[in-house]
Amino acid sequence: MYDLTALRERLRTQRPVPWDQLPDFSLYMDQVLSYMDRQVIRFDEDDGLTAAMVNNYTKSGLVPRAEGKKYNRDHLAYLTAICVLKRVMSTRDMDLLIREELQGDRPISDGYAAFCGSLNKALNAVADEMEDRTGEEELADAAIHFALMSYAAGVASSRYVTLLRQRQEAREEAASAAHAKSKERAKKEKEKD
Repeated sequence: MYDLTALRERLRTQRPVPWDQLPDFSLYMDQVLSYMDRQVIRFDEDDGLTAAMVNNYTKSGLVPRAEGKKYNRDHLAYLTAICVLKRVMSTRDMDLLIREELQGDRPISDGYAAFCGSLNKALNAVADEMEDRTGEEELADAAIHFALMSYAAGVASSRYVTLLRQRQEAREEAASAAHAKSKERAKKEKEKD
């Protein structure tokens, strides 16, 4: 089963480059698209990143606007995360996770490193699981096994996203309430004068 052996090898070795190895100069769109082909595991032309997709991700706020027509390390980090996550979750959920992971309180380089670390563990785990499923007679069983693993991981991911969204909404409500209280205090003080 050459295809499975090759896939297992790619799962073990093909990784997005670390932050410090991302280009430290700006790239044009065609260079970005070519670069992203090396960042993620792909098997055919249909699942590649396109200029229209990048523009849509930018319009929706998933990716920061290009500087002129040039893209930098930050853009490559965002696009790497999007290219991986778009296969398994909605744009709305990706937006929440990317904002938490790459736009949170830590530098984008740290968020990107955490993302790559988690991806590395996931790819290695699947490659390890494939070790026991190499025979042609097991293709259907193996496909079901990995589909069920994907299902279980999807259920867990969905729940984590829901909890994260609830936490975010609670923060926003608290901030809104604090702002309203502050405005009310200011109004009362103004009325005293």
